[in-house]
Amino acid sequence: MKVVAFKRELQGTGASRRLRISGQTPGIVYGGAEGPLNISLDHNALYHALKKEVFHSSILDLEIDGKTQQVLLRDFQMHAFKQLVLHADFQRVDANTKLHKKVALHFINADVSPAVKLHGATISHVMSELDVSCVAGDLPEFVNVDLANIDVGHSIHVSDLALPKGVTAITHGKKLTIATASVPAGHVSAEATAAAPAADAKPAAKGKK
Repeated sequence: MKVVAFKRELQGTGASRRLRISGQTPGIVYGGAEGPLNISLDHNALYHALKKEVFHSSILDLEIDGKTQQVLLRDFQMHAFKQLVLHADFQRVDANTKLHKKVALHFINADVSPAVKLHGATISHVMSELDVSCVAGDLPEFVNVDLANIDVGHSIHVSDLALPKGVTAITHGKKLTIATASVPAGHVSAEATAAAPAADAKPAAKGKK
């Protein structure tokens, strides 16, 4: 994705407020061989870009004064109750930059799992994103969590994931749970429902002679 920004000369609370009133968002670019650079970005373009998952976990082409550099979105601040982006931070990277980044988890195949098909279970998503370590060139847009084999009472852990080559999950030695399957209270499984008529059937009364 391409992001267009402009050098920002004026700094301070007052300057930032005037920028926001004019439809701009203050930001900063740091890292790499160059020093930190204050920038401004079009607020509406940035606001809509932040709604896209790929914007948070992909290398971005940041254009400043006609020159393009590769960056990652590192942080952003939103207004407490207004739809207003207050500030955005970007880090300069190249394909070999080692980094830690959170990526989104995509849950797939829940509908074909034994937990759902046979028992009508609910699969709870304990985590929605995963902290990973890799070089910038290997950074995945998202990580799939395959729920095809999960059954009632079982869980999916970070150690069960098939991570892309070069990507390592950061767990700090903990066995992190990603998803669990359980049957809601009072819910009857498909197997139990099918067996119920046979169990409840009464033998026919014998006729009198």
